[in-house]
Amino acid sequence: MTSSETPGFQITVKPSGRTFTTMPGETMLVAGIRQGIGLPYGCKDGACGSCKCKKLAGLVVHGTHQSKALSDEEESNGFVLTCCGVAHSDVVLESRQVTQTGALPIKKMPTRVTLMEKKSDDVMLLKLQLPANDSFVYHAGQYVEFILRDGARRSYSMANAPHTQAAGSGALELHIRHMPGGKFTDHVFKAMKEKEILRVEGPFGSFYLREDSSKPIVLLASGTGFAPIKAVIEHMQFKGITRPATLYWGGRRPADLYMDEWVRMKLAEMPGLRYVPVISDALAEDAWAGRTGFVHQAVLQDFPDLSAYQVYTCGAPIVVDSARAAYTTQAGLPEDEFYADSFITEADKARESVAA
Repeated sequence: MTSSETPGFQITVKPSGRTFTTMPGETMLVAGIRQGIGLPYGCKDGACGSCKCKKLAGLVVHGTHQSKALSDEEESNGFVLTCCGVAHSDVVLESRQVTQTGALPIKKMPTRVTLMEKKSDDVMLLKLQLPANDSFVYHAGQYVEFILRDGARRSYSMANAPHTQAAGSGALELHIRHMPGGKFTDHVFKAMKEKEILRVEGPFGSFYLREDSSKPIVLLASGTGFAPIKAVIEHMQFKGITRPATLYWGGRRPADLYMDEWVRMKLAEMPGLRYVPVISDALAEDAWAGRTGFVHQAVLQDFPDLSAYQVYTCGAPIVVDSARAAYTTQAGLPEDEFYADSFITEADKARESVAA
């Protein structure tokens, strides 16, 4: 029997007890989203591993995925990727990220570009105006997908917290890094004009602050991975969340920290927030006197014991993967307290498919 002929089955998620039913051949993630179950996920493409969870019972058959997202050893130990895993029986999963609260409604909407502002040579800040008669609800840290004319999709995180969008501006802020030769980013940097109409769908992703915890927080960003972190910081300030939080923001050169002044302004407004910028490839002309090296390693230097922390990481896959491995194996961070959004580009996917 092929996956397309597989009958639907019931999926139970522990410890929340939430249940949902798959349709024939449907991945567990798609089924969960369709029924308002907040399963964790990131790329939805078998590339990042954000949707990985423990299978307690049942049979799951995986579609195409990358080994870094789910290794053969992990699969043999009962871990599954819900984004490409199809149930072939009733299944029981363990995911402590699933709560009694359902997922937010996903919408497709037209948006209008109202602002284009270059923050550095290769980073563009976009503001998108949403329809005046349509509400859009999201968690700080989630992302939307642009639906291009040929049906291709590109994902970008909202860089502003929901209250700023709901307070009257009605605009989403996005940070777009130019990928030379990229179908979408070439257009943004070479041809896009203000007032252009774009189509988006969202919100997606499980990268958002868990507010039911009092643990101190490490926020780790590389490059434009700062965008969802910025939204989380805004949300914390708006909600009066005073948990100690330390932001580590890494770039190759100082210009990559394209909103450094914004962060320093927040330091003056939020006593519980600390900031550690880290540069990996500074040149003499940069006159950089701050921390150097890999940003995820700077966290380990300052926090050799992360057992009582939550870590929120966003950026290049190499940073996210390195941080996850180091923090959980060397610093005692519980695996279910590492929250990540990996920025996997089409070029990343192409390289991985060649390597496979």
